[in-house]
Amino acid sequence: MHAHTYTFTCLLRAISLCPAAAKAPHPAVRGCVLAVVESHNEEELAKQKEIDDWLPITSARNAKWYYSAFHNITAMVGAGVLGLPYAMAELGWGPGVAILVLSWVITLYTLWQMVQMVQMHEMVPGKRFDRYHELGQYAFGEKLGLYIVVPQQLIVEVGVDIVYMVTGGKSLQKFHDTVCPNCKPIKTTYFIMIFASAQFILSHLPNFNAISCVSLAAAAMSLSYSTIAWVASARKGVQADVQYGYTARSTSGTVFNFFSALGDVAFAYAGHNVVLEIQATIPSTPEKPSKGPMWRGVVVAYIIVAICYFPVALIGYWMFGNSVQDNILISLEKPAWLIAMANLFVVVHVIGSYQIFAMPVFDMLETLLVKKLNFKPSRTLRFMTHIIYVAFTMFLGITFPFFGGLLSFFGGFAFAPTTYFLPCIMWLVVYKPRRFSLSWFTNWICIIIGLLLMVLSPIGGLRDIILQAKTSNFYS
Repeated sequence: MHAHTYTFTCLLRAISLCPAAAKAPHPAVRGCVLAVVESHNEEELAKQKEIDDWLPITSARNAKWYYSAFHNITAMVGAGVLGLPYAMAELGWGPGVAILVLSWVITLYTLWQMVQMVQMHEMVPGKRFDRYHELGQYAFGEKLGLYIVVPQQLIVEVGVDIVYMVTGGKSLQKFHDTVCPNCKPIKTTYFIMIFASAQFILSHLPNFNAISCVSLAAAAMSLSYSTIAWVASARKGVQADVQYGYTARSTSGTVFNFFSALGDVAFAYAGHNVVLEIQATIPSTPEKPSKGPMWRGVVVAYIIVAICYFPVALIGYWMFGNSVQDNILISLEKPAWLIAMANLFVVVHVIGSYQIFAMPVFDMLETLLVKKLNFKPSRTLRFMTHIIYVAFTMFLGITFPFFGGLLSFFGGFAFAPTTYFLPCIMWLVVYKPRRFSLSWFTNWICIIIGLLLMVLSPIGGLRDIILQAKTSNFYS
């Protein structure tokens, strides 16, 4: 009887996974304990794998390198490119060109760092970091990394989706007004709701691979409407009364506009916030790590980014000067059919871009519900989560339809940290380059530039939002 009681106690201790139980002195008991603990661990691993196979980011790992290319193009070449001529008008020729080129170089460098750091086989054998916050947790610690990365990443991804709601709705409205100038005007609110209806449907696709066709179409559209924007601007020619001076009448106004333009440029380089999640879809082994195909896709994407960004920014500003609108397509009126087509392309593109930025948010929400709150993975849970998120971003897009101000505010407040300097801080923490070496200096320069962007550009963006809010009729 005593032996049975002892064994039963041993098993209870094993099930509770008490470390002392594994060190029980009796060999038979110790073997029993280890067997129970091993069985329990296997059950936990199986349960964890089942959840990972259900979550959006880790449910499919068979993507090719070109998936990375068009996912990154879709993520990066979006609403931001249409605001670059306006940013140039607020920056001026010299500072504008310098900031555009510098941003392209810095963000490509920090993206390279992230791709290198994600592949952690050499540093933590068998460990893949599939999400931005997992890399942050490795660099800064389990809790601190979560607190540093997740809020900023959520602000970026939710902020982008709000801006894309506004962009999609206004582009639909521009398309309608162009093809039917004599039709009865329709509120911008209704066009945002029409755009959101597509997101309500597409949001139920389970993972990145499932939206690959949408992403490919979006990437093609981004190249198309960017080309239309600069070609149509060049065809329109330099305007007769073009001026390249600053539009603000006061020094303070010029400074605030300059700050706002910094945020516009920062917003244009947004792909870092989803790059790790995209890389997670590529198969990886110690012999063939995912960083190879991922980097190939990133290089292709950044070449396309340069082809889209620089002609639109420079030619758009050259033709219209400081009278250019915060969306270059609004400044273009003729030929009507071409401008209508370009706006339709924008709609298709931001439909895909919205999903690219929404997917990591869906993953975070579902992880929280399933792993922390112990909800059962199900279609109903996914359906409700995605519907509520799309409705939330639609409501905020309808409430705050300030395209230019939203670009600069979100661009500075959250894009600058996650894009310009957070990867550099992680690099310094993880790899610890020798002090005053080239790598050390390069990363600290990027960190300083990123901090300046983060501090200065939201000031200008918030001022733009306040000024536009004074003259805006809400829900109009």
